Order: sequence, then structure tokens, then C-alpha cells
Amino acid sequence: MTEQPKKIVQVKQLKQYFNIGKANEVRAVDDISFDIYEGETFGLVGESGSGKSTTGRSIIRLYNPTSGQILFKDQDISKIKHHGPEMLQFRRQTQMIFQDPYASLDPRMKVKDIIAEGIDIHHLAKSTAERDQKVKELLKVVGLNPDHATRYPHEFSGGQRQRIGIARALAVDPQFIIADEPISALDVSIQAQVVNLMKEIQRQKNLTYLFIAHDLSMVKYISDRIAVMHQGRLMELGTAEEVYNHPLHPYTKSLLSAVPLPDPELERGRQRIPYDTSIEKGYDHNHALREITPGHQVFCTEEEIPQYQDDAASYQTEKA
Repeated sequence: MTEQPKKIVQVKQLKQYFNIGKANEVRAVDDISFDIYEGETFGLVGESGSGKSTTGRSIIRLYNPTSGQILFKDQDISKIKHHGPEMLQFRRQTQMIFQDPYASLDPRMKVKDIIAEGIDIHHLAKSTAERDQKVKELLKVVGLNPDHATRYPHEFSGGQRQRIGIARALAVDPQFIIADEPISALDVSIQAQVVNLMKEIQRQKNLTYLFIAHDLSMVKYISDRIAVMHQGRLMELGTAEEVYNHPLHPYTKSLLSAVPLPDPELERGRQRIPYDTSIEKGYDHNHALREITPGHQVFCTEEEIPQYQDDAASYQTEKA
């Protein structure tokens, strides 16, 4: 019997509201739940403003959640104090790679000091020599020259800077990394290199990733499972193969129809699927993320499950 993978992160009914009670109240994350398993890459995808980055920032406690629970290795981190020993321990185990490799690196600091920030905070080196050695090893891991340690961020390209950001995240030997749009600011030619590097590092170090992006094709490439987010809610959740090749929710279908195809002939003849936003007016407390087939969930009512099951069954018949 195969052992069930362990849940490393559990998000339960998370709400993240801003300007609560005011005319401009924003429900950035509106009652979402999902689990992330040890060793997997969980892709969170959606358009700008969908709430995906806010979700990542809430999980790592850059924001205090409005309500709900965030469990990391069964500990409710939504309740721990910002400046206590529990938070320090959590910060060591969970790291973030940010979207903009230009803005996230201090231009006044040398690369070795940027990478070693976490080493210094958590006292992971007994001497300057040990610290420098760790930095050099990390630079090698991310495909950079150890001699680059004494340079400044402006001397590097965007792709190289993101590699420095990855090295900084790896410096404290984390178990879980949130990658918030880590490739969207990079040239397309560099994006695949960075994603392949992340996959290789994950394999070597048995890391778990939450990979946040708006590009479904790249998310499909790196992820084991994908959750599709829209206006603070999860619309669909399933394996990368199922969500990408046979989306069930109308929003996911629309999102996928906008992904460019590499074949010009196919691209010219393809129909975009518009998303009918009027269906959202009917969303109420009866709507929830419900299982349609094992592991594949859709935001719907109990009554809508059979029609989605029929859709899923027709896909299985086509595959057979």
C-alpha cells in the first residue's frame, strides 16, 4: 500500500480583506481552502487582481489573515506572534522568491551579503569563512560563478538576479518556498532556464513549492497540481494534466483559450472562449469547491455536480 504524502500546508477558509467596513473594502481572498503536500509543486494561477499573490503573502504571514486558518506542519501559524521564537522558526522553514529581481535585491549590498542575510539572522555560520563558503556553494547551486559574491546587483542581468534571489531563499535550508510570479519579469528565453533550475533544486533538496503565476502553460510545466483563482475564490483545482487538458469551470476554459499556441496554423484557427461574468451574480453560500472526480474540484453548487461529472466522463471516453 502506497503511503499517503504528508500535508505540509493546510489553508482552511482563508479570508484576507482590506479596508474592512469601508466603501472601498477589498475581499482579496474570499474563503478559500486547499492543501499542499510535501515534495510537490502546487500551482496557483489567475489573472492580475485574482488574489493569488495575496494568498501567498498571507501564507507566509506578510499579512495577518482576516479569518481562517493556515497550518504549516500542523501548527496554526495564523496565530503566532510576529516577533517570537515560533515566527523565527517558521521564517527559517518557509522562504519566498519575489516577482521582481530588480526591486527585491538591495542595490547597496554585495551579493554575498544579500544571500547571507538569512544565515546571519538565524546564526547558521560560526565564522566569516564558513559564511563565505556557504555563499559560494549556493552560487554554484544556482548556476552562478562563486567569484560573483563581491559584486553588486546592478552588475547582473534579470535572470542572474533571480538566481541570486533563489540562492538567498535557499540559504537557510527551507522546506517550503513560495515563488510569487518568479519569472514574469524575465525574458521568455530566460524563463524556462529559471523554471528548470527550480525543478532541479527541488529534486535535489526535496523542496515543496507554491508556484504563483498568470501563465497557465508555464504553471502546467512545473506543477503537480493547479488551483485556478478568480476574484478571491478558487474556481477549479486538480492535477496539472486535467486542469490544463480538460478544464471544467467556464472561467478556466476562458483562461486557457487565451494561452497562445506555438503552432501558428492552430493559433490562427482557434476560437477564444469568452467568460460570462454574469454567472458570478448567482454565486451564494451554496457555492463551494466540490469534488467532481477524485482529486478534481470545481466551484459549484451540489445541484451542478452531475453536469460537471458528465463533462469529465466525456473527456475520459475521448482519452480511452
